[in-house]
Amino acid sequence: MHNPKPLFEERMKKLLDGEKDYNNFMNTIRTPSRNIIRCNTLKISPEELKEKLEKNGWKISQPYTKYKEIIVIESNLTPGALGNSQEHINGEYYVQELCSMMSAIALNPKEHEIIIDLCASPGSKTTQMCSYMKNKGTIIANDCNEERVHILNQNLSRCQCMNVIVTINDAVQLCKRLEKSNAKFDKILLDAPCSGEGILRSDDKLFLSWSMGTIKKLSGIQKKMISAAIPLLEKNSFLVYSTCTHDPEENEEVIDFALKNFNVEIEKIDLPIKTREGITSWEDKKYDERIKLCHRIYPQDNDSEGFFVAKIRKL
Repeated sequence: MHNPKPLFEERMKKLLDGEKDYNNFMNTIRTPSRNIIRCNTLKISPEELKEKLEKNGWKISQPYTKYKEIIVIESNLTPGALGNSQEHINGEYYVQELCSMMSAIALNPKEHEIIIDLCASPGSKTTQMCSYMKNKGTIIANDCNEERVHILNQNLSRCQCMNVIVTINDAVQLCKRLEKSNAKFDKILLDAPCSGEGILRSDDKLFLSWSMGTIKKLSGIQKKMISAAIPLLEKNSFLVYSTCTHDPEENEEVIDFALKNFNVEIEKIDLPIKTREGITSWEDKKYDERIKLCHRIYPQDNDSEGFFVAKIRKL
């Protein structure tokens, strides 16, 4: 087990609610992640999948009444069992962390819409949106890395996603080209590249590479991305911004930047898990009071990984 750097500890203690909360955070990320899957409703209903998995001898639960597709495997499985099951190979479920599902839930894609997913690979959120859209409408799924796009294509094929156009582009450059051609979208998902503090539970080697230099660099990239994406929105259309990190520089600061530089508003979103409101001050910076409508998701609150999600509307 790798240990956090002193500055990481100091920052997390400031973000969290005292020593006890910080200890709960550290204890949670030191335990193995839960096995959570999302039923792919393009191929099977949650009820049918539940029945099949229980016949396999798996004990499962569906803790969210409104989102039956979210399934927790309560049994202790052998290594590789989730990925090697016939149901997974058939694309009947996607192995997806609970927090990761919140982006598409917040975006709430509809059947008739045209949506762009700017950083789509490996495809967990794209395939989730396809299932909510029942393979109707159109999703442009973009990623800048050819190798990652190969994995994205495999997952789209396995899950039988038929309403997706895959592109390989730098997200900022793609947005600028689309803006020049007057392209507009009903919804945009910007699940931005980040420092990954939220996935320390599954990869504690991130403690070793953690640095303020990386955080500041990524914050600049994220601001460029959201600046390029917002002009592509139709009036009264939505962009969901998400990261798997806890850093305010990569989260609230990016949304505050959008509020200050564009004619946008933060939307209230209803998520099925426990979240904490966005922070409005960090070190020497003050953020817009509306930032409280952002959602911080901590591992100790949901026995999950960590996440941040915000939804903005173009006025």
